[in-house]
Amino acid sequence: MLTELLITNSNNRLSFRQLFIVFVVLASSLSLSGQTLKPLKSSFEARLINIESPSNEPFRYSSTLTNGHAQTINYNLSAQLPEGWQISYRVEGSQVTSLQMQPNKVQEISIEISCPLTAKPDTYKIPLRAIAATDTLQLDLEAVVKGSYALELTTPSGRLSDEVVSGGSKEILLKVKNSGTLPLNTLELSSQLPSRWEATFSPATIKQLEAGKSMDVKVNLKVPDKTIAGDYATKFEIKSPNNSSDISLRMIVKTSLLSGWIGILVILLAIGLIYFLIRKYGRR
Repeated sequence: MLTELLITNSNNRLSFRQLFIVFVVLASSLSLSGQTLKPLKSSFEARLINIESPSNEPFRYSSTLTNGHAQTINYNLSAQLPEGWQISYRVEGSQVTSLQMQPNKVQEISIEISCPLTAKPDTYKIPLRAIAATDTLQLDLEAVVKGSYALELTTPSGRLSDEVVSGGSKEILLKVKNSGTLPLNTLELSSQLPSRWEATFSPATIKQLEAGKSMDVKVNLKVPDKTIAGDYATKFEIKSPNNSSDISLRMIVKTSLLSGWIGILVILLAIGLIYFLIRKYGRR
């Protein structure tokens, strides 16, 4: 197009529009030639190499692997991990351990590293390698373990069943314990109960619970009238932004003593009425 334009206008003065087209074509050609002349450099890099997390949450890194060679390269991914640690690599949602990279190809790799709950707070260095026949690319990551979040909800005695009278209420004592190494904030209690049952907590919210500390929570459980005697399942749960725990209790509903005597009285009255009717009308 550029050659034709120059030939057709060799004897005529070029217009401004034609000069602009020539300039754009020349600039595009120079840009494309510059791109083709600049090969990529093989590398294994990450956006963030130092990440801090509690021991019960994974460390997640975003990395890129670049094949700057003119031929297809197979890379095997490996890592030197502390004892008990685990690692996984994901490409486009699929877990991988090796990659076949086309020439001048850049591939994003998501890396997830997990440490044991017992890992001590410290900074751990994690060397990663992408190993090929031609070269080895290294990426040095750091995982900063700041502790762990752990929460337990139990009863002081360890008992998981209790009794309650139909139509009455029962006070249950629960124990909340922070068994981790980091403080827990804004702990909220909730319940899952049979229909029309009610539960109120005292306190209903715990603002902060330090590591290793515990607190008792009172639960006032109300059972509606005319609840049939039997076993019922109840569940209580406590949640924080970092962790949660729950406990299931079996509640045995019994009828009240007064209800039992009323039932017996009704039966006796029915028997007396039948006896009276038989005595009065049975002779006829």
